[in-house]
Amino acid sequence: MTDSTVDVVALVGSLRQASINRRLAQAAADNAPEGVTVTLVEGLEKLPFYSEDIDGGGADGAPEAVAALRERVGAADAVLIFTPEYNGSTPAVLKNAIDWLSRPYGTGAIKDKPVGVVSAALGQYAGTWSREDTRKSVGIAGGRVVEDIDFGLRTAEIADGALPAEVVDGVRSAVSVLASQVAVGV
Repeated sequence: MTDSTVDVVALVGSLRQASINRRLAQAAADNAPEGVTVTLVEGLEKLPFYSEDIDGGGADGAPEAVAALRERVGAADAVLIFTPEYNGSTPAVLKNAIDWLSRPYGTGAIKDKPVGVVSAALGQYAGTWSREDTRKSVGIAGGRVVEDIDFGLRTAEIADGALPAEVVDGVRSAVSVLASQVAVGV
């Protein structure tokens, strides 16, 4: 990787391998603009629920899955989150990852990183509540929420086949906006 490459990590809030959110994240990786790489972070299901009793405050004392997540996100330039909407909010696995990334307080792996949130959900509002709740958590955790990324997709409109070109374009646009925030350091 060269210094001019923007390294974006994708966190997917659905554990289902065939989920539309995972497909969107893969589309982001496969169609990233020139000079940008997008890598899906695997293993969120392996994270224990956040507890200060098991958090050593950093990579040294944290469980192995947590240390790996913190290291990968900490090394990235930006984070793009793909979230479904479970009961009107952020899925527990994603909220838990954000909680781990927020620690140690004030210096967590997500601190000051540009973060965009994309959603695909069954409801008529395309995951709006989940996007809002996720942005709120990320902002409190220390991430720099990129409000210009507001892409939501109603999953009922997507067939089992390939994602429509306009959906892929929307995801690619979200990646471009996120990468531009790294470049300008806003």
